[in-house]
Amino acid sequence: MAVLLKRLLHPRRPPAALGRPLGRREASLDTHAGAAVRVRFAPSPTGFLHLGGLRAALYNYIFAKKHRGSFILRLEDTDQTRLVPGAAENIEDMLEWAGIPPDESPRRGGPAGPYLQSQRLALYAQATEALLKSGAAYPCFCSPQRLELLKREALRNRQTPRYDNRCRSLSEAQVAQKLAKDPKPAIRFHLEGEAPAFQDLVYGWNRHEVASVEGDPVILKSDGFPTYHLACVVDDHHMGISHVLRGSEWLVSTSKHLLLYQALGWQPPRFAHLPLLLNRDGSKLSKRQGDIYLEHFAAAGFLPDALLDIITSCGSGFAENQMGRTLPELITQFDLTRVTCHSALLDLEKLPEFNRLHLRRLVSDETQRRQLVGKLQALVEEAFGSQLQDRHVLDAAYVERIILLRQGHICRLQDLVSPVHSYLWTRPAVGRAQLGTVSEKVDVIAKRVLGP
Repeated sequence: MAVLLKRLLHPRRPPAALGRPLGRREASLDTHAGAAVRVRFAPSPTGFLHLGGLRAALYNYIFAKKHRGSFILRLEDTDQTRLVPGAAENIEDMLEWAGIPPDESPRRGGPAGPYLQSQRLALYAQATEALLKSGAAYPCFCSPQRLELLKREALRNRQTPRYDNRCRSLSEAQVAQKLAKDPKPAIRFHLEGEAPAFQDLVYGWNRHEVASVEGDPVILKSDGFPTYHLACVVDDHHMGISHVLRGSEWLVSTSKHLLLYQALGWQPPRFAHLPLLLNRDGSKLSKRQGDIYLEHFAAAGFLPDALLDIITSCGSGFAENQMGRTLPELITQFDLTRVTCHSALLDLEKLPEFNRLHLRRLVSDETQRRQLVGKLQALVEEAFGSQLQDRHVLDAAYVERIILLRQGHICRLQDLVSPVHSYLWTRPAVGRAQLGTVSEKVDVIAKRVLGP
């Protein structure tokens, strides 16, 4: 980095002149006619996959499949300090469990790999070099202590913390002098000029003048890892992403990303920012809620189709909200122009009823029913084990009969091994003392029932 910076010490051209200006047509982010649809789900492996992430992945998946495109999983693991062991594997495992596997991913590979950002550092360095050469970026030598003081001072004055762009105005001599002491500075993007307007496919026309409210953002940290703003732009470009479907919390940052596209001379994708998935009371889904992780639902016996059904029926993007839709039906009925700006309120108390509907659908299919028989046999063996006096209760014909008789009365297959249904698998065992509380003539009754 130090060698690169020394090589780039020359008068900077104003960033406003960089790249080609976005005209009215380009500002609408139209893609080339006939271009392949490529979308991506790009979570950070700082936690296991939860319902909010599943919804973002699902909307990308069904949009891609509706337009015969590709669904890509890219893991944004640049914040190495927050990585959770096993999270990367869990994300891909749960997408496969949910029935929406990626076409390209760290596990599956693909033509645009690698799909881990930590393995793409050379691409970010190349983009940073181009921005430094054009004067759209500059090294920042401010210490963490100084940045913290700026933040505290702003908060004390009840202002939004922002960088004061101090290092933007350093002369070549000052940069060279500082590089001798600090050869690995952070790199900031020069926010200047009018942000281009863009037409979001959900929120309509937008423009956020980020330069007037924010300081110049860091795009490459001193450890050589990029921040989100640079990484997502570079990766979306090199992976040929045609549409970016992501949460509405990134809507304000999109103008900043468009300035990066403009500075690099790249055509941006189209953007569609999805409204948030919230709890029924309007509060945010939190990773601290242990019951929002997909592993929890899988272990509890909820079906993938039931989860996909409930997280789409509570939102928008379809002609009407209805229960019982399967994944193929979701793909057929999805219409991005029907996605509204309103947040989706998720009522998990309705999930058992959604699961009941999808369980009945599986029971009605002979092939699926045979699979349910195998699963229930395993559940019975696990729940009762040595208590099974009669092993014939594990016969496939008997288990299938139980499923057919109880369909519509149960929400999950696990319900059939609950204490309420234990009589289906084991003989009742009641102690002498407990029977004595029922009748004083327990011995007489027992002799007449059981015989000599």
